[in-house]
Parts: sequence; C-alpha cells; structure tokens
Amino acid sequence: MSGQTVTIPDDRAFASFKAECLCEEGWSMTYSKGDITVWTQALEAGKSVHKIKCRMVCKYVAAETMYDVLHDIEYRKKWDTNVIETFDIGKLTVNTDVGYYSWKCPNPLRNRDVITLRSWLPIGKDYIIMNYSVKHAKYPPKKDMVRAVSIQTGYMIQSQGPNQCTLIYMAQVDPRGSLPKWVVNKSSHFLAPRAMKKISKACVKYSEWKQRHNPGFKPWLYPEQTTLPLIPLSELSIQHAESLENIDESSLAETQEREDSD
Repeated sequence: MSGQTVTIPDDRAFASFKAECLCEEGWSMTYSKGDITVWTQALEAGKSVHKIKCRMVCKYVAAETMYDVLHDIEYRKKWDTNVIETFDIGKLTVNTDVGYYSWKCPNPLRNRDVITLRSWLPIGKDYIIMNYSVKHAKYPPKKDMVRAVSIQTGYMIQSQGPNQCTLIYMAQVDPRGSLPKWVVNKSSHFLAPRAMKKISKACVKYSEWKQRHNPGFKPWLYPEQTTLPLIPLSELSIQHAESLENIDESSLAETQEREDSD
C-alpha cells in the first residue's frame, strides 16, 4: 500500500491485487514441479524489497475450506511450524483487522515479526486476503526480533469446482536487512514450495480438527461473532522501512538444521 496515511483497502485495491496475482509479465519462474509454481522479481538497485509469488493447484480442497484455514488463527498455531507467536490486536471494520505475527528464519538469521492491517473479501467464487504493515504504539519492535515490513502480502483463492481450488500467494516484503543469496534461493526453491504443501495438507485435516474446536466459530464469515476491540484508524500509522533497524546478514553462511518433514 502506498501513501502516508493508513487506509482500509477498497474494491480497487482488491482488484489491483487480483490482477497482479494473475499477471506473469515482469516475473521470472524459479520453480515448477507438480502442482506448484514459484516466480520472483529481481531486486531493484539499492532496494531490499523481495517479491515472490507462488501458485498451487489443490485437487481435493474446496475454496471455502482453504479460506477458512488461512483465516483460522488457532488452527494456524497447529500447522504452521514457522510461527513463533500470532494474535489479533483489534478490528477496524467487519472485514479488516490488525494483528501480530512472528516467524522463524533459517539459521543463523535473526527471526522476524510484523504488525499488519489485514483485509479480506469474497469476489464471486474467488477469495482474497491481503495485508500491509502498520505501526501501533502498544506493539513496538522487540529487541530479539527484526521488525520486517509487508508492503503488500496476501492470498487469492480461486474455486475450480466443488472440491478443487487454486491458491496464489504473493508477497512484497522488506526483511530489513541484506540477506545472503542462499536465503533468497532457498526461499524460492525450497521454503515457499514446502509452505504451500503444508497449507494443502492442513486443509485436508481442517474439517476433523474444527469439529473438535469451536466448530461454529468463524468470525471471518460471521463478523457478529468477533470479540476483538474496535481500533480507531488514528491509533495506526504507516510502517516505513526507513525508520526500522536495518541489519547486514549478507555474509552469514547457511547452517545445517533439522528440516520438518513434509
């Protein structure tokens, strides 16, 4: 999101995100195997914004299930092995909230976190969830984390029938640091495909899990269920990358670590 003030995405913002998800011009394919394809965009000179896009065809997952899995924060804590901590801070509208997410980075990099404004919208048979970074005075950067910046990140789910969908994940992120080339390569060739596979597997197990964990609670579908406090826009401001710590990790070598099994 551009501009100097925090705004709630409108229909044009969702349409723009959808168009970028579907556009292949300006993107370079870096991985294609089975049902998963990954594209990246080259770093602009003098900038550290990393752009990646992943597409996965899910042959046995309904679009509605995928949408629920990506929203359900309690279920994410079960299947997302990269998550350190995640929670909702408050809501702005019936389809916009603010939340915190921190995740593990490949060793020996420091872990990252973000505060994001997230919006979601069903468009016909498609669903979009997207976010961008904001600042909230009660949640400043932590000493043991690097505060990253999501310029625009999100998912688009396209229904391909009653029990099949296509998931597109697109991220434009400033990790606040000069990353080693092996991290960028590992992200597009290994980490991103593995993450997509985990989402697909999580979808298959979601129905059974949800039946045992507050099955009727889906505030992303039924906003009257939410218990989040209302946050005035005046409490938020745009998170500019320049105001955050910028660290140089470009010389760090990859270390061996146990990979989670697929």
